[in-house]
Amino acid sequence: MGCDSCLHNNLKPDQSMEASHMSTTTTATPVGTWNIDPSHSNVNFHVKHLGIATVRGAFNEFEGTLELTDDLATSKAYGTVQVASVDTNEDGRDEHLRSPDFFDAEQYPQLTFQSTEIKAVDDDELEITGDLTIHGVTKPITLKAEITGTEEDPWGNQRVGLEVEGKLDRKEYGMTFNQALGSGNVMVSDKVKLTLDISAVKAA
Repeated sequence: MGCDSCLHNNLKPDQSMEASHMSTTTTATPVGTWNIDPSHSNVNFHVKHLGIATVRGAFNEFEGTLELTDDLATSKAYGTVQVASVDTNEDGRDEHLRSPDFFDAEQYPQLTFQSTEIKAVDDDELEITGDLTIHGVTKPITLKAEITGTEEDPWGNQRVGLEVEGKLDRKEYGMTFNQALGSGNVMVSDKVKLTLDISAVKAA
């Protein structure tokens, strides 16, 4: 998974870049089926600790696919994250996040996303609405995705880059653990920011 050269098998370059139309807005959507390359992508989250500092974490095991067509109404985005791969660079905190206080990784080992609508915001930005399932609870979420470009890698694979952002309230997913502080702040904010840096390879 960490070796670039292994990606060339069964993949062919495709130089096509077609415009997709949604209402009156045109976006330079790279048509095709694109599989996320985990070795060149990141799934991150950011949350306030004690109301004053931001703790950043990531999930190290994930997969996903974008199926982009000329008509964005028929396009799809979906993916899966392995909860046990959570990594905040502190082992004790990671174990707590895997526990029933938060993700309960043993009972709910995966996070999943399945799009329900993709539409163009402008030439480079998409709005992706879908169902996000965390901790056994499914809620709608809207993500902003910027298409940062396409490129052919040294092994002839066509790639697309995206930067994706979203926000959620963890309480809505049944993760309510917290501790009040004397100042009125809480140990962990309910608001969570999601950021994904995606490099995806076009399927043959």
